Amino acid sequence: MAAEPNSRLLRRLPILLSALKPGNPVPRAGPVAAFSTSVTSAKVAVNGVHLHYQQTGEGEHAVLLLPGMLGSGETDFGPQIKNLNKKLFTVVAWDPRGYGHSRPPDRDFPVDVFERDAKDAVDLMKMLKFKKVSLLGWSDGGITSLIAAAKYPSFISKMVIWGANAYVTNEDEKIYQGIRDVSKWSEKIRKPLETLYGYDYFAKTCEKWVDGIKQFKHLPDGNICGHLLPLVQCPTLIVHGEKDPLVPRSHADFIHKHVRGSQLHLIREGKHNLHLHFADEFNKLVEDFLQGKGP
Repeated sequence: MAAEPNSRLLRRLPILLSALKPGNPVPRAGPVAAFSTSVTSAKVAVNGVHLHYQQTGEGEHAVLLLPGMLGSGETDFGPQIKNLNKKLFTVVAWDPRGYGHSRPPDRDFPVDVFERDAKDAVDLMKMLKFKKVSLLGWSDGGITSLIAAAKYPSFISKMVIWGANAYVTNEDEKIYQGIRDVSKWSEKIRKPLETLYGYDYFAKTCEKWVDGIKQFKHLPDGNICGHLLPLVQCPTLIVHGEKDPLVPRSHADFIHKHVRGSQLHLIREGKHNLHLHFADEFNKLVEDFLQGKGP
């Protein structure tokens, strides 16, 4: 990228310096040019940590994107940040503490890790002055979304989740052990995360995640958040890829059964990252649901 002309930089200097005052978000360079409207990239202090987020769009309907294991807004939601309707929605993609650019601290996995993420996510959006928000949660972000919707019902408008689970079984643990060694991941999936974190942090955190998720298996019924599902009040869409190798269909069925009034939409060829491989179909599904048009 070419250096910014000195005169332009000098004009912007007061704005940049004012943003560094205590309590103000700290701007980060964001991939602005690829999007039809600008993308704000910043960090703000929430619950004792500095959480990174990206924001785009100008719509009245606020939507928070919640990433999966090791994920961040920029690695997990490119097609959503770029293409969700910016006149209808204000889209925020966050990095949970210990992930992406929300470091330090390093990521850890206490048994209440998803409750902690849910509180962080809700408090971040309140800090950004949103009154209500809809949630788009992928994988671990789907678990976080379910907990947030159950615990903060007055703040959550609608919710779309995919690749999420409310409990852990022996079968699930075997699947997780299969992804423990990141050197065996495909280069296409591994490379963006290795670039973001560096190999050592990436590999170590993946191992910690596998150990962390395994602890739920030792709880009654392997419970993560199943006890909270009946408390969810917002309209909920569960999307599931029928070829998801990480999360069996039974998990989507369980959530659908226990979240009152929820809808289940299956994508026949969808895998775990269906929102990336079938981005146009997924984005339309989401936009229609958030507008009350279906699916």
